[in-house]
This record gives sequence, C-alpha cells and structure tokens, in this order.
Amino acid sequence: MATTTDDDNSSEGPLARWTQSAIQNPEKVYRALFYVAMVFFLVTTLFPFYWLLVLAVTPSGRLLSGSFLPSVDLFGVSATFPLPVPKGFNPEAFITVFEQVPFHLYMLNSFALAVTTTVIVIVVASLAGYVFGRLRFPGRAFLMLGILAVSYFPPAAFVIPLFQAFAGNAPITLPFTEIPLFTPPRLLNTPGSMVLPFSALFMPLSIFILTTFYGQIPDGLEDAARVEGTTRLGALFRVIMPLSAPGVATAAVLTFIAVYNEYFFSSIMATSTEAARWSPIVGGILSYQTQYTTQYNLMAAASIIGVLPVVILVIVAQERIVSGLTSGALKE
Repeated sequence: MATTTDDDNSSEGPLARWTQSAIQNPEKVYRALFYVAMVFFLVTTLFPFYWLLVLAVTPSGRLLSGSFLPSVDLFGVSATFPLPVPKGFNPEAFITVFEQVPFHLYMLNSFALAVTTTVIVIVVASLAGYVFGRLRFPGRAFLMLGILAVSYFPPAAFVIPLFQAFAGNAPITLPFTEIPLFTPPRLLNTPGSMVLPFSALFMPLSIFILTTFYGQIPDGLEDAARVEGTTRLGALFRVIMPLSAPGVATAAVLTFIAVYNEYFFSSIMATSTEAARWSPIVGGILSYQTQYTTQYNLMAAASIIGVLPVVILVIVAQERIVSGLTSGALKE
C-alpha cells in the first residue's frame, strides 16, 4: 500500500507535491508568502537606487550609447542580461556635483527646513497632544477627527491659495466677498513659504502620536509635579514629555524625514533654483539640467548623496521608530 502511495506522489508535478505538503503544513505557505513579499519589497525599493548608481558611475560620454542591458553568451545562445550594468566606471560624478554647483548648500537648506519644521511641529503638537490626551471636554473626539482628516487632504488643494498668499501681490479678502483684509508679505523663496505648509501637513500625524503617548502617563505623576509648584506647561515639558520620549522621538524623526524628502511644495514655493534663495535639494538636482543639456550622471549622483543623511537616520533610529509606532497603536 505504501509503495502505491509513493508511486502516486512521484507521478505528480513539483507544484502538486508542494501544494499537498503545504496543506499538511500551513507554515510553509506563510513562509512562502513572507519571502515573496520581502523579495517584492527589496526589488521595488532597492532597484531605483541601483539604477541611480548605474547612471552615476557610467561615464557621461557613454550614457546615450547603446543599451544598459548587455548581451551574454549562454551555452552558445545569445541572450539579454535582465539587469542593467554600468557602461564603464567613473566615480568622478560624486565629486563634480559639488564643483559644478554648491550642492552642499542645497543639502544644508533642506536640513535647516527639516529641523525648523520639526521643532515647530513637536512644540505645537505637544500642546495639542496634551489637550487631547489628558483633558476631557465636549467635542474632543470630533475635533481630533477633524485634525486627522486634514492629513488626508491632497497637498495640491492648498497650492493655489498658498502661492497667491505667499506671492504678496494681492490682498487677502473675506471669503465670497471682495472686502480686503490685509496684504501679506512676499514669502516665496524664503523659509516661511515652505516651513508653514510643511508644518500644517505633518502636524496631524504628530498630534495623533503624542496624544496616544501623553494619554498613558498616570495622572499621579503630573499631580505630584503640580503639588511641587509647577504649572501645567511645566509638567508637560518636565514630566510628561520626558516620560513619552519614544513617542516624541518617533514624531520628530518621521517629520524630519518627510520634510527632508518633500518635493511638491519645495519645487513650487522655491521659484528660484539658487541655493542662496533657500532652494532645497530638489533645486540643486535640477541645476544640472539646462535648456539644451541634461547631465544624467550628475543628477543621479546628487540624488544618491542627497538621500544618504535620511538613510543613515533611518538606520540609526529604525528601532525607536518601530517601537514608538507599535507602542502608540497598542496603547490606543
């Protein structure tokens, strides 16, 4: 009888045998799904960086000559290698990006914008998180829902009114009327035209994260601090925020990364690509493109250099980011 079963299994294909084995052992299915998802994530995440690296190290004179997919001789049959490879090796582009334009100043602009926005977001979101997390008042859930709803608005919906307001050419009028209120100052090509929209867009997520953390601090600790003579603000910054350090760090890191990588508002509010006029990294990358030429290798090298600080930050803070997000979710 056993011989008959073995003969039947051997006559089936490998997929049928694997399926039969997976039915008996479901862990194999979960493991296979994990590997498929991991491979998909690695390919879609790492391939763009690999493609940038291929373009960056390829000499500029060979960028437009032929395909990046070479032909290989496989057992006497010519086939196309499925992965692009550099057409030469010249890492000089990683140095030229700093010689042709002051790319380090563009990186410094993005860093300053990200740090300024992060400080504003953390301070304001801490106050809001304290109110929503530790105080009870009518309409609290409705207001929290309204704040979170703002984060789902498409950024394009704010561009036209913000651009008109920051241009400083026309007075602000009452809605649906022609009654002028005031003429705003011109903020285009200044930090204000980017920090203000960044803060508004990334504030809701930070408020939600800090609300969940601040709401878990025992009331006795705050009461003890207030008995010692401190105010509510003093208790917030001296007791509650230090005890919620993982949540504060998570909100700060996520805000910094989002602002540093922001492209949409940066490319619109910085109408000039000069580093001296607060143009961020995207302006520096576009500086390698003129009306008649596009230096793809320099743009690729600048993209890799520009993303390195964020990669380092994510590697250093990945454990704190994951623990902060999961802790907040579980506590909520």
